[in-house]
Amino acid sequence: MKHIYNLLTFGISLFALSTYAQEATIPVADNLVAKLPALPAAIAEDVKPYTDARSAGLAGWHPVTKEMFISTRFGNTAQIHRVAMPGGDRRQLTFFDEAPGGFSIQPTTGEYFLFSKDKGGDEFRSLYRYDIATGKSTLLAGAPRSQNGGVKWNEAGTKILYTSTRRNGADRDVYLMDPLDPSSDRKILEVTGGGWSIADWSKDEKLVLLTNYVSVNEVQTYVYDMEAGKLTKILPKKNERTVYNGIKFAHGNTHIFVLTTSGSEFLRPAIAEIKTGKLMWLAEGINWDFDAYAISKDGAKAAFVVNEAGQSKLYIQNITTKRYEAVTVIPTGVIDGVEWHNDNISLGITFGTATSSGDVYEYNTNTRKLTRWTESELGPMSLDGLGEPELVKWKSFDRQEISGFLYKANKKFTGKRPVIINIHGGPEGQSQPFFIGRYNYYLNELGVSILFPNVRGSVGYGKTFTDLDNGYKREDSVKDIGALLDWIATQPSLDPDRIMVMGGSYGGYMTLACATHYNDRIRCSVDIVGISNFNTFLKNTESYRRDLRRVEYGDERDPKMAAFFEKIAPLNNAGKITKPMFIIQGKNDPRVPYTEAEQMVQKIETNKGVVWYLMANDEGHGFRKKNNQDFQFYAVTAFVKEYLLK
Repeated sequence: MKHIYNLLTFGISLFALSTYAQEATIPVADNLVAKLPALPAAIAEDVKPYTDARSAGLAGWHPVTKEMFISTRFGNTAQIHRVAMPGGDRRQLTFFDEAPGGFSIQPTTGEYFLFSKDKGGDEFRSLYRYDIATGKSTLLAGAPRSQNGGVKWNEAGTKILYTSTRRNGADRDVYLMDPLDPSSDRKILEVTGGGWSIADWSKDEKLVLLTNYVSVNEVQTYVYDMEAGKLTKILPKKNERTVYNGIKFAHGNTHIFVLTTSGSEFLRPAIAEIKTGKLMWLAEGINWDFDAYAISKDGAKAAFVVNEAGQSKLYIQNITTKRYEAVTVIPTGVIDGVEWHNDNISLGITFGTATSSGDVYEYNTNTRKLTRWTESELGPMSLDGLGEPELVKWKSFDRQEISGFLYKANKKFTGKRPVIINIHGGPEGQSQPFFIGRYNYYLNELGVSILFPNVRGSVGYGKTFTDLDNGYKREDSVKDIGALLDWIATQPSLDPDRIMVMGGSYGGYMTLACATHYNDRIRCSVDIVGISNFNTFLKNTESYRRDLRRVEYGDERDPKMAAFFEKIAPLNNAGKITKPMFIIQGKNDPRVPYTEAEQMVQKIETNKGVVWYLMANDEGHGFRKKNNQDFQFYAVTAFVKEYLLK
């Protein structure tokens, strides 16, 4: 069969292959390139109770009625639905092959909303208008290989500002349009760089608040005067490397709300005077990152989310007095998508826990009551015997403290349990105590524990910690996993002789690097859209991202840095890999091009190593379509059973 790969490459016995051949197998869809053994159909049946769980996320409130728009999946991809009341039917509005994003509803009547959509995960999103009365979608802005979105409305709801890279594919310029008349579209500001976004548009339509993302620890804020055609940098006033995330104009356009790391390790809210840059702090005494600071429509209140070692805590603040109080009716979990209703009382949030997928809730600031609007089905998945993830900590090679979340195998399993180390991407990301969906199958049915580390470079632990892996310090984060392997060996419930490393994006690079550094200490590894050589990655990643990534990883145009990249490249150290590896990739990935995966596969093949390969021709930076996600899970499960558990 075409999807049975070279016998020597996979090291699979003739007996095992003949057994697979006699069993019913899972067919490989035409959109997939699957260089791996045939997968027994029994795997799909075994894991099915874990693949039907849904989740829901808040897209936005209706501006007039007390209704919500949410994103959830009933078919192959997540789509926009309308919910009229708590627990009401989820009425599907969009029916696309791809998942729409960037929802933004017309702010005065709610008669239509705007959204963006790409093709096959390529992230080149066009901007559309969806008319609710007719169900018709109209293309507003799009060009080959360009990104269009980041909408901000004027007060009357008659015009929008948005960003687009269509001028040259690299720079994110600002455009103005009447969404009911796409021919009105015109560019109002050219910028340099792909990190620009629109934070706010003043009520008098004269000023635009912009941010320029340079890196995770450097964000600049600007004000653009539309009448004068003048762009002025507001913060930082001097050449300071810090974050100033502009949020909203305040006090008649003389001040702005910002989230900033100025003078602190953590993002904190403040009001900044535009003329002088002077900051007035809004919430003292909290030494964690503020993940969100949402201001009510009347400007009287703010809702903010604090990231406490990965767990979300919601607070409500009186902006005038600065007094704030914690919302105590929300259990431990992760909060996202905070948005006020126009009544200035109701707050919509997306919230999930380790034992429940994300759902949409309303918090009433008057009654202090939490109301659940959606209840996403987990299907027949059973979570009996599973505990809460445990926050664990260990010391790395330089005594730096590293932490992560350990999801222990079901308590029905005894003895030392096999371990999957799952490393997040970014590297400016963070593993939180989230619902792990289908991977509960490993905890429940296979008796595998899963550990999600937050190695140096992760966000949420201060800007110094986030900088600890930059440039020539890249492999220090890999050493954090080496220290984790040492820690696992000291744990009575974990088996140091049965460890698999996996991760996606930057976590994929970490997986590849661990496979070269710790080959003798792991059983196998799974790399998902990972970087195999930073030189080739930076050469081939999309141009709107290249300079942003150079700040984190280093500039490959510098011969010294290029030589360093060649030295640490997993591609160039693949000869050290003797343990089985599974590489997964989307063909349309604009971030980590598929060539990063293919060159690694070819190198391992040349070395006569064991490598499985799965590529989806209709996906990008990770699989978003359920049929592809399911096949990926079947394949990874077969890999785990073959190489981790035996």
